[in-house]
Amino acid sequence: MTTIGFFDGSKGAASLDIQHFLTFREVAKWQNFTKAAENLGYAQSSVTTQIQKLEQEYGVILFERFGRKMRLTQSGEQMLLYANQIADLFQESKAVIGRQECGTLCISTIETMAAFYLPKYLHRFRQVFPHIQVMLEPAQEERVKQSIREGEADMGILLDVPLSDPELTSIIIRKEEMVVVANKSHPFALLEKVEWKQLSGESFIMTEQDCTYRGALERELKTRQIPYRLAFELGSMEAIKQCVYYGLGIALIPKITILSELEKEMLCTVPLCMEDLSFYTQLVYHKRKYMTPSMNYLIELLTESPQAV
Repeated sequence: MTTIGFFDGSKGAASLDIQHFLTFREVAKWQNFTKAAENLGYAQSSVTTQIQKLEQEYGVILFERFGRKMRLTQSGEQMLLYANQIADLFQESKAVIGRQECGTLCISTIETMAAFYLPKYLHRFRQVFPHIQVMLEPAQEERVKQSIREGEADMGILLDVPLSDPELTSIIIRKEEMVVVANKSHPFALLEKVEWKQLSGESFIMTEQDCTYRGALERELKTRQIPYRLAFELGSMEAIKQCVYYGLGIALIPKITILSELEKEMLCTVPLCMEDLSFYTQLVYHKRKYMTPSMNYLIELLTESPQAV
């Protein structure tokens, strides 16, 4: 019996990589160094060197020869089990990571979009990318943009005037209809639309101060010198709608947030003449952001039916 080994008992670990295990598998498969080298496209000396390094690393002999036949040693048989697992994991990782079907997708967005716009699209997204974990980070518009700039979030969904930012790419998805919502017994319920002057003296239930459409509303009221009363300032859209339902004031909100109440005829809405002030749902990401297949698919979903409700 002739031992085909290169281990010389020297101390110190050899430098190994995945290819050493793939080469070992090929030699074990063919029981022949020359055949393995041909199939791998290597010189036989290269195959020999790689097997040497494995033997030096593990301190064992991997192959032995009986006459013209070559076979694995006991250590070689054990090595083959691990080499097969390593090769299988390597191929699996290339398939999964190459398709980028796992991982986390962080979306920074305002509460309105998280609650009333995104869920149906995320449902469809999950059907195609079931192993992508979607994290919704609630924030106001300025914080959304900051998260994108600093790389804390992969994408952002805004409700704002068209964004112009040298660091960010913005895709306008659709124009959102803004409406004045009121209790059904409010005089506005009889109107087809509301003029700015008709808001004089009204009690408003408003979102938080850093909300874009609240800021726009207050600027317009101030510019037009229209007196009003701030009845409540609330961070929850559901709380705003409940206060309106109980007649505590009126509110300017996106129509998308009130569809369920309109179906049940709990509240009424009336358009406000805001020709010079339009708000758009926009998808935002950093201009240097690497766009994964899952991110591109979500963009396709959001832009396939851009019309507003």
